[in-house]
Amino acid sequence: MSLARNTLVQSSLTLGSRLLGFVRDLALSARFGQGPMMDAFTTALMLPNMFRRLFAEGAFAQAFVPVYGGVKTRDGDEAAAVTASEALSFMLAMVAGFCILLQVVMPWIMPWLLSAYRDQPEVLRAAVIATQLAMPYLACMTVASLLSGVLNTGGRFALSAAVPVFLNLCTLAALVPPMFLPIPQETVLLMVATAVTVSGVIQAVLLWWGVQRLGVRLKIGLPCLTPNVRHTLALAVPGALAGGALQINSLVSQFLTGSDEGARSVLYNADRLYQLPLGLVGVAIGLALVPRLTKAFVAGDHEGGQRTLDDGINLAMAFTLPAAVALFVIPFFIIDATVTRGAFTSADASRTADVLRHFAWGVPAFVLAKVLTPPFFARQDTRRPMIFAITSVVITVVLGSGLFFWFRARGWDGVLGLAIATSTSAWVNVALLGGVLVRENSWKPSPAFLSRISRVFAASLVMAAALFAASVNYGLLSHIFLAKEIAVLIVCGVGAVLYGACLFLFRAVTVSELKATLRREPGAANVSGLD
Repeated sequence: MSLARNTLVQSSLTLGSRLLGFVRDLALSARFGQGPMMDAFTTALMLPNMFRRLFAEGAFAQAFVPVYGGVKTRDGDEAAAVTASEALSFMLAMVAGFCILLQVVMPWIMPWLLSAYRDQPEVLRAAVIATQLAMPYLACMTVASLLSGVLNTGGRFALSAAVPVFLNLCTLAALVPPMFLPIPQETVLLMVATAVTVSGVIQAVLLWWGVQRLGVRLKIGLPCLTPNVRHTLALAVPGALAGGALQINSLVSQFLTGSDEGARSVLYNADRLYQLPLGLVGVAIGLALVPRLTKAFVAGDHEGGQRTLDDGINLAMAFTLPAAVALFVIPFFIIDATVTRGAFTSADASRTADVLRHFAWGVPAFVLAKVLTPPFFARQDTRRPMIFAITSVVITVVLGSGLFFWFRARGWDGVLGLAIATSTSAWVNVALLGGVLVRENSWKPSPAFLSRISRVFAASLVMAAALFAASVNYGLLSHIFLAKEIAVLIVCGVGAVLYGACLFLFRAVTVSELKATLRREPGAANVSGLD
């Protein structure tokens, strides 16, 4: 498949999952608002969610694919299957042990994670039990991440992009009955936490079936640190840390907000929105880039690698910039129109919108990091991206902590400081990654690339002006279109159409180029069947 076709498959299926996830978040917000049970839920989901993004959404898969693909090319399918089986057995054992350890010590950890509720033991108790119920999801995601890497190496992208939908389906199944029955909030929390683990089991089983259907026979045996496992871990663990810098930064922010009631809920709601472009575009392009760049690197095709990276960045920015502009220009419009209901008030929406605006200007960097790390992974260089990722985490911790407490001391919302620090560290990470690629001549932006990017920026600015005009007339538009929900859909739709028209008007893209990017490449593997 072409890069655009692979990305389209990933993004389309991810979009369906994210839309269901948005419905789930509406149900959560309506049920819990930004109160204690919502803070308990976000804490229970904090570690499982980070591992889902760190592993299942591409970081580990990006690091594992070159290792698995290299063994497959050199030694054949059977040797690759043995390598994957050994890695799976070892990692599953390690993560399962880690899960059990966390479940045992959680009663002592939770007062530090939710320090704002130390004088409310019922909230801490509910958060501890919910976290223990959701923790096995980590082990499920370990299995899912490796199986996704095997499928992606075989040219199968759809199943690994589709299975995350079960997280939303299962949690919605646990949330819907309480909407009509007088079930206590604490009971609802535990039902949703259990549903998280159930969804993980379903995802792992479906991916295992997909790998078996692909003809790869994996076995789970006794964990053993074989030479293949050591080599895999030496590349994959730093690679996962490098590709998951944003998720680690998010985890750091979650820890810092534990002392502020409602702050973790604000961070969760903002996080869900700004992560949408990352899941739809950044992860999809990142996963599609790794096999192509690996192939170009092995073949010594420097020009092909440069062209692939140009296409990847152009494609990523064409989809990401308008999303970032919308989140920056009309965050309150979006949140108040879609989320405000039940226990979630307009004041909650205003606080979340202020935080989201500072995440928005970092969105292009979050996506670019996903596009700029595959060239390192393709050459099995995971050390330097890991160093850059650690640097960004240090910036988030130091700058975020300083701004968080300084803002609170001045009577401002401390979460704003965390958003500023997260976006700043993301741009530093991109500068480090891009600087190395340019300095080593692994990527040299072509004049055509620079021209196209500038036109994408111009189209985004036109859309920004239109959205700003809509935002200052939010009340009027809600009255004209009878409901704020209808108004936000129309405004976003008009903005998308205007942006698309400007792309063609400014010749950032042409019809012939669009057809060419979506055309299957000669000799590409047939990915029908399972996908």
